Parts: sequence; C-alpha cells; structure tokens
Amino acid sequence: MAVVRDLRVLLRFRNFRRLLAVRLLSQGADGVYQVALATYVVFSPEKQTSAASIASAMAVLLLPYSLVGPFAGVLLDRWRRRQVFLYGNLLRALLAALTAVLMLSHVPDWLFYASALCVTAVNRFVLAGLSAALPRVVDSERLVVANSLSPTAGTLAATVGGGLAFVVRIVGSDSDAVVVLVGAALYMGSALASLRLAPDLLGPDRKSARPGLRKALLGSARGLAAGVRHLASPARREAAWALTAMTLMRFCYGALTVMVLMLCRYAWSSGPDDDGLALLGLAVAASGAGFFAAAVLTPAGARRFGPGGWIAVCAGSAAILEPALGLPFKEVTTLIAAFVLGLTTQGAKIATDTLVQSSVDDGFRGRIFAVYDVLFNVAFVGAAAVAALMLPADGRSVALVITVAVTYGAVAAAMARFELH
Repeated sequence: MAVVRDLRVLLRFRNFRRLLAVRLLSQGADGVYQVALATYVVFSPEKQTSAASIASAMAVLLLPYSLVGPFAGVLLDRWRRRQVFLYGNLLRALLAALTAVLMLSHVPDWLFYASALCVTAVNRFVLAGLSAALPRVVDSERLVVANSLSPTAGTLAATVGGGLAFVVRIVGSDSDAVVVLVGAALYMGSALASLRLAPDLLGPDRKSARPGLRKALLGSARGLAAGVRHLASPARREAAWALTAMTLMRFCYGALTVMVLMLCRYAWSSGPDDDGLALLGLAVAASGAGFFAAAVLTPAGARRFGPGGWIAVCAGSAAILEPALGLPFKEVTTLIAAFVLGLTTQGAKIATDTLVQSSVDDGFRGRIFAVYDVLFNVAFVGAAAVAALMLPADGRSVALVITVAVTYGAVAAAMARFELH
C-alpha cells in the first residue's frame, strides 16, 4: 500500500518521528477537550440547546483569536518553535485542569468560556508552529507526502481522542470534567515529547538579533503586512487562491457541523442523552475515516491534477455528493456524507498546506500559517452564524444544504479556471 510505504520512508527521519509524536499527542488532546466541551454545551440535560446558542459558543471560543492570530504569526517567526510546543502544551494542561474545576463548580457560563478560550488561543500557536516546522525535518522531495501524512495523522489523532472522550463519557463516567482531565494528561505528554527535539532545530532562521517581546508586538502590524505582501506576489498567487478556496470550504464544513449537531441532539434522538452522543460519535468517526482516505488519495491526486487542480476536484465532488447524501436527512446517508466531506476537506487542506509551504519563505511561514488559522476560525464562526439563521429547531434545512452545495461548486469552478490559465 503506497501510504504505508511513504510513511515508512518518512519515519526514517528521526526528527520527523519526534515532531510527529508531539503532533499526535497534542491533537489527540485537542480531540478529547473539544468533545468534552461539545457534550457540556450541547448535550447537558439541563441545557436547551439551539443553533443560535451553538453559534454563540463558537463565537466566544474562536472569534477572539482573530485578535491573537496576527501576533501569533510574528512571534512564531521569532520564538524557537520547539519552545512553543513545550511551554504551550504545559500551559494548556494547566488551563484544561482549570476548565475541569469550573465544570464541577457550576460557575457562570462566561467564566467557563474564558477558560476554554485560553486553551484555544494557545492551541493556535502550537498548530501554526507544527505546520511551519515541518519543512525543517524532511527534505523538499518528500514535503508533499509529509503534508499528506503528518497533518492527517494529527487529525486522525484528534478523531481518536474524540472517540476516547465519547467512551469515557458514556461508559466510564458521566462527568465531562473527568474527560477534560484526560485531555490535560495528553497535553502534558506532548510537552514532554517535545523535549526530544533540539531547541534550535525547528527554526526560525536567525539572520539578526532576536528583538525583545515588546518590540516584536509593536512591530506585529508591519510584520503581518509584509507577510500578506509576500503571499500576494505573483510567484505565490496560486497559494493565495488556495487559501481563499480553503476558507470557503471551511465555511461549508462549519455550517454542516452545526446542522449535524442539531440533528443528533433533536431529530435522531429522544433527548440530550447517550443516543445523541452515540450518533455524534459515529459522525466524527466517519469524518475521521474520510481524513484517512484523503491521506491515501491526495499524493496521487496532487501529482495527477496538481495541488490546485486537486482542490478543484475535491470541491467539485463535495458540490455533487453533499446535497445527494444530505437532503434525505437520514442517519445513514448523513454518515456517508460525513465521510465524503472529511475526505474532500482534508484533501483540499493537504494541497493548500503544500502550496503555502513550498511557496512561502521560511521567515514568513509562521505569520502566514497564523493568518491561515485566523481565516479558518472566522469562516467557522461565520458558518455557525449563518446556520443559526437558517436551521429550524430539529436541524433539517434544505436551504442550508443547497447553499453549501452552491458554495462548493463556486470554489471548484474558480480553482479550475485558475489552473487552466
């Protein structure tokens, strides 16, 4: 199997193995933590969840990162990335433990969201740093394959972490706080795993003396503008188009995520009990299987069509299959749709990551990937807001499914036209 052969080749790189271990533990913890938050916000028996309340929660957790993101990119191009992984994961372990205490204390919602927001904010530094560091541990010939396997392995780890959270929540304990503590332990493991990497191995390159923190923060606006100009240059136009396409596909994925949450909560179960959680767990597992399929198919697809052409193929496939599978609003067809959207979304992301990494100079990668993450969050929150306006109480909305299909089609047409020219 080609993917097994490619993984075997990559694992010969010692530092790739070590960076991958950091990613797997970190994103596995993310999966545990995110499912714990979802079950606490959406499936708690005492809460009458609506699409609007889900959108509000996403806004509280994700939108404020738009203020952090520009600073994150500039700092990632100045701080040693290994140290970001070490101290970032230690901080997240502490903050996750605090979240568990707040869950048990029945504090006001705003205090709980503030704690969760801090974990999310630190997470942006870690994920952007992992993407920016990848070219430092593999050679250029294997970068496309590494982009297929490493982020996808991280996404699968998050899926496994989510599955672990469901098991702990349903079988072992009804307490979301216990699940959060499992996530905290995994964050601690990721921090310890980062110690196996040399402090200066992952960059960034040091061509001049490192500026102080205050100077770096004050210069963040200029640095971000320089990064955007770097991306907007003619040599990197395809990467800019890919980022735009990926943002719109993230919007579609976010809207459908809210729809599935509402379907699991109300349409397919009798209440906020284990039936709805089990269905949501199956949807997460189906999407994770799609992520794995993307890792297998994307290297060949990107070679056949080019990275930009592969994005067009993924978006076009989603435009056709999403309404065909989603409009019946049945459990089985929706689970198949979750697999398809996992495959197409992750396939497009792998291609986008490759275009950005191969086009952007190392000194700019941190801030570009931070902008990438900001776009992801804003698109997801915007999608949740649109879904809140369109979704009825049980989550069945023909209009939302058609809107998403049209958006996918527009992305496919735009990318195909760009590739032809």
